[in-house]
Amino acid sequence: MSQAQEVPYVPWAFFDSRSTRRLSDWLIKSTGGAMSKVYIMSSGSDAVEGALKLAREYFVWKGQPQRINFISRHGSYHGTTLGALSLSGHVARRAPFEDLLSRHVHRVSSCNAYRQRRAGESDGAFCARKARELEELFARLGPDTVAAFVAEPVVGAALGCVPPVPGYLAAMKAVCDRHGALFVLDEIMCGMGRTGTLHAWEQEGVVPDIQTVGKGLGAGYQPVSAVLVSRSIVEEMRRAGTAFNNGHTYQDFPVAAATALKGPVLGVELVRDRTTKEPFDEGLLLAKRVHDVALREPYNLMIYHGQGCAGGRKGDHIMLCPAYDVTADEIEIIVDCVSGALEDALASLVKVGKL
Repeated sequence: MSQAQEVPYVPWAFFDSRSTRRLSDWLIKSTGGAMSKVYIMSSGSDAVEGALKLAREYFVWKGQPQRINFISRHGSYHGTTLGALSLSGHVARRAPFEDLLSRHVHRVSSCNAYRQRRAGESDGAFCARKARELEELFARLGPDTVAAFVAEPVVGAALGCVPPVPGYLAAMKAVCDRHGALFVLDEIMCGMGRTGTLHAWEQEGVVPDIQTVGKGLGAGYQPVSAVLVSRSIVEEMRRAGTAFNNGHTYQDFPVAAATALKGPVLGVELVRDRTTKEPFDEGLLLAKRVHDVALREPYNLMIYHGQGCAGGRKGDHIMLCPAYDVTADEIEIIVDCVSGALEDALASLVKVGKL
């Protein structure tokens, strides 16, 4: 409130504010100096669009304008605007806009060990297989035409909080480094403490060239996101004697910056058989049923529901996003409510003969 009363808005291209400087400095320090510049945006989609444009412009500065291709993953979601949606591998959300989406985005498989690990396959072998797939796509596109590989360290809405296999991020980054492409991590959903470290990449120390953060940054109090930029990109920008050609009216918004850092995420895939991992029939809309039951008495709980985590359309998952200050007692209540809602949803299907 005090920021809104003091300096609610200034044009970002001409002025800055104490709140934006504080947030930028804090984010840079939080990376241990791995990142050296921050652009404060309003939404996750804004930040992802900014990351795409920055990756492109970086290679223009370097005299490599032929790098126009981006590689992302199936079963991913990066945002609702056309550039971010082009990156996304979420079939249902792309479908109505497919003809408008970029043809310069290509995809490899996700890192979903639950669904994709072969019998007896070690973590190392799994990661090596994923790296080979990325290497093969680089080769098909032409290694010097790829600008960046973009991934969510922990996949959010599209797969339901699926973490990377240990060693995966390092293996994928090594492919990018070998071919001079950028390694971009979208931490809009999984960043800002939701994985147990402030930045998800800190789990294995695999530093990206560009990083986006968002949801946990504002905890739902204010629309705010950010693009974090590595030192090498900033140095290239300075050598070119230019600035990043990107700007929104509410970029570096003082009120949003002041409310940042003031909201963990848990995902559960619902399967018919835990041994075979057989998903429920997609027509049952089980995750949505659990969501609907949870909203009513006696649970009164909001659950995010999703579908498509088992191949694009099949597979149900639910997600919980409690506040940072949630207590142990409150977690027990949440777990009891989710369990009860799931049991009630399944019972309703049994009652009508659908299970």
